[in-house]
Amino acid sequence: MKYMLLVCGDDTADASGMAPVEPWVEELGAERGVRLHGHRLQLPADAVTVRVRDGEVLRTDGPFAETKEYVAGFDILECATMEEAIEAAAKHPVATIGAMEIRPFWDDEDAETQIRRLDDRLTEALRARDLDALMACYAPDVEVFHPVSGPDQSGADALRKAQEEWFSRLAGPVDREVLDFRLRIDESVAFGHALVRLRTPLADGTTLDTTARVTTGYRAAADRWRIVHQHTSVPSDAGLPPAGEGRS
Repeated sequence: MKYMLLVCGDDTADASGMAPVEPWVEELGAERGVRLHGHRLQLPADAVTVRVRDGEVLRTDGPFAETKEYVAGFDILECATMEEAIEAAAKHPVATIGAMEIRPFWDDEDAETQIRRLDDRLTEALRARDLDALMACYAPDVEVFHPVSGPDQSGADALRKAQEEWFSRLAGPVDREVLDFRLRIDESVAFGHALVRLRTPLADGTTLDTTARVTTGYRAAADRWRIVHQHTSVPSDAGLPPAGEGRS
């Protein structure tokens, strides 16, 4: 489960003896994978508070509340339990002079479930050769490398054209079997590594049956995950109808 760690400083505290934060970031992030990301914030004097009353936007320079404690930064933690999050927060150097507020994220459907459902939609769209359903899985600014479309295909329009051409060379549905699928997910960006088998009859009377290694980048926008990068590698003798000569 994800937790927001609000790092609260104290104007009246003496920070001269505080340990550096970098070792905590290294241990919780690079070594244990608990800290997903985070950042320091500017001082409260640089804040702007915005309120809307009766349709009027009211701006106030400074924090929304004048207190000696203030939010100095934040960290996003991925922990199995609140107790694990508390343990991580207690090790933060600022905890010795300030305070650490831990708040669990709202319990919506987790990102991995959403991305795996997106991959299922991709499989169904290929089986049905439904171009519109297929393209709905991709972001408008997607970057794709695939033996079908060739290198340096940028944008959904180029991908749609390449997929439309490939579908025209098929004589039946595309059977897409995901043999292995591993995900690494951050707050709004994720990477997937998959081994995918494709089987389909071709218009020339032959059958395509090949296994590809697919690396996919995902981005969440407006509470929706879509594919923004995809690189597919297949054997040189895979038999895919190429978009151009010189494919390897």
